Amino acid sequence: MKSRTSGANTAVAAGARASKSIAVQGGRRRWRMGVDARALVIVTAALLAFGVAVLYSASALVAQRDGHGSTFFLLRQLGGIGIGIVLFAIAAKMDAERWRDWAWPIMGISIVMLLIPVLPFTGAIAPRINGSRRWVNVGFAFQSSELAKMAVIVWTAMLVVKKGDLMRRLTKGLLPFLLVLAVLNLLVLLEPDLSMAMTFTLIMGVILFAGGVRIGHVVLLCVIAIPLFWHELEKVQYALLRMTSFFNPGHAPEVVGYQLKQSLIAVGSGGLWGVGFGQGRQQLGFVPFPYNDFIASNIGEEWGWLGIVGVTLAFAVYGWLGFRIAKQARSQFQQLMAIGIVFNTVSTAFLHIGVVIGLLPTTGLTLPFISYGRTNLVLSILMTGILVNIGSVNERVLGAHATDPLGVTAA
Repeated sequence: MKSRTSGANTAVAAGARASKSIAVQGGRRRWRMGVDARALVIVTAALLAFGVAVLYSASALVAQRDGHGSTFFLLRQLGGIGIGIVLFAIAAKMDAERWRDWAWPIMGISIVMLLIPVLPFTGAIAPRINGSRRWVNVGFAFQSSELAKMAVIVWTAMLVVKKGDLMRRLTKGLLPFLLVLAVLNLLVLLEPDLSMAMTFTLIMGVILFAGGVRIGHVVLLCVIAIPLFWHELEKVQYALLRMTSFFNPGHAPEVVGYQLKQSLIAVGSGGLWGVGFGQGRQQLGFVPFPYNDFIASNIGEEWGWLGIVGVTLAFAVYGWLGFRIAKQARSQFQQLMAIGIVFNTVSTAFLHIGVVIGLLPTTGLTLPFISYGRTNLVLSILMTGILVNIGSVNERVLGAHATDPLGVTAA
């Protein structure tokens, strides 16, 4: 123990001497984004810019109908983008390895925030909205499950690395993950939010698979979990009706299949090129939540099938760049975290689009960077900033080049 402490002190001293040497030479250290990280920033910026336009078109009439100005949702979304950009800049310039030390605190905070809406005496700060208690009002509405998604990514990546070879064992390797996942899923099912429980499970499953968990254990647990999942599904009436609407739309209650039918009308009426920006008719009140759960229907109507394909390709490029960054990550922890971030963003986008065009049952998942929802927006931008840092290189810049972003680096 003493030798380890001595070694650590020696390393710190050496780092201090190196920093002092750089300072004397007029140098500094900086994070330089790689090609993939730069391209990721461009794709994200394009999605955000397009999203602002789509959101305004989808929400203006709804806002006026509710007694607000036409820019009500737009201005709130722009506020979320502003906060997200600040957090993005911080995350992109901070070593992503530091998130490993914050994994447990983030998970602990997430569990507490998920617990608040389900307690019977917290109605004042966690009111029931549209039949669910998913938001905590702390001066602004905050969706606890969005933070929990990030917690699942960071915490799972941290614990996989910490356990190492124990991941091949069921009790000491996989069981702790399942216990935490059970707590998270139970809390969101009580809200109720079946879609988020599915999201937590998929994200953790992908990271565990990438971390080397035995496939046989996963198959065994799936065999056990599917009956339990179906049992819980039967308790959540709205989810069961949505499944019925998807598999047998002709016999589904009108109140359940209405959203999907109107969404298909919107996408179908858009044709190949769309009816034009701001010319859509479905946001007049035909599609419920046209600026959120079904915003891709607005894209299909006003921007046409080419608009839907363009957004799909943009998220495909996001995923391709993200996985390239993960492949070149500086550590296993960062690699697993990058995989989780990319899977979360891209899978949510594809699920949303799949729902809107009738390929999947209605889930209530939003479209990242585009749908209205500041919690999801801010955290999506923040996680992209983490991904950018993973795709960056910490370099030393000397002399006159220290203030030149294209300056010569030193080894």
